Amino acid sequence: MSKSMKYAAAVFAGSLPAPCAFAAWELNMPVGVTELSREIHGLHMLIFWICVLIAVAVFGMMIYSIVKFRHSKGAVPANFDHSTKAEIVWTIIPIAILVGMAVPAAETLIKIEDTRDSDLTVKVTGYQWKWHYDYLDKNVAFFSTIATDSNRARQLGSGIDPKSIDNYLLDVDHPLVVPVGAKVRVLITAGDVIHAWWVPAFGMKKDAIPGIVNEMWFRADEPGIYRGQCAELCGYDHGFMPVVVDVKPQAEFDAWLSAQQGEAATTARTATQGGSENIETAMNAAAIDATATVALAE
Repeated sequence: MSKSMKYAAAVFAGSLPAPCAFAAWELNMPVGVTELSREIHGLHMLIFWICVLIAVAVFGMMIYSIVKFRHSKGAVPANFDHSTKAEIVWTIIPIAILVGMAVPAAETLIKIEDTRDSDLTVKVTGYQWKWHYDYLDKNVAFFSTIATDSNRARQLGSGIDPKSIDNYLLDVDHPLVVPVGAKVRVLITAGDVIHAWWVPAFGMKKDAIPGIVNEMWFRADEPGIYRGQCAELCGYDHGFMPVVVDVKPQAEFDAWLSAQQGEAATTARTATQGGSENIETAMNAAAIDATATVALAE
């Protein structure tokens, strides 16, 4: 082996990641856990293999022509500069390929935008730097912010090792909870600047824009906790705005929803009672002031 070959081999070997890095390093996009994510992955792989076949055919023909008709073999250049038949062939074949790719792509795009017949609708509002979830017609709403332990560890000079925090910067205090197998319609907007709600395992991402309501949907087929982040630069704390979705079996979701509705009702009653007491106190104070004013006038 020549010196140049040895040097090239050494550089290539040195540039490879350590074996432990390969376990968490993927070249391809994930399949995901939703109906849409699997269709998107299947479409991606279809287009990929079409591109591979085109590359093999084109470069194979080029290499064959270069080797077969090289000057050292006595090849004589052709004396024509136009072929109607060749032009028709190389026009029809690309058109056929593009149409063949467009049909499944259009079907997937139409399905992505079809939010009809949803089982649950959640309005998601992005703020700097948290999310607000509102379960429409369920009387449940709450904010979701980065988990306390991650928030402490990210502070400069905290002395906390981020590696000691589970799901560092990818955990929240109140995750979005949805039932498994349900079609969830998500209405997305923002209250200040542009954000983007993104969960890679769902294969979906939508911008949250102030004054505009975007929509998307997903149907998670496997229970579990799925994590994402804001995917639009939204200010200096953009990197600390995680998204967490907890997909529960239907029975567990129903129990969680009932508990949340009970808490919301208790909070509403407390606020109403507090408001009534404040009004009564204010009225009593006004009556006392009026009495005092009359007494002074006399």
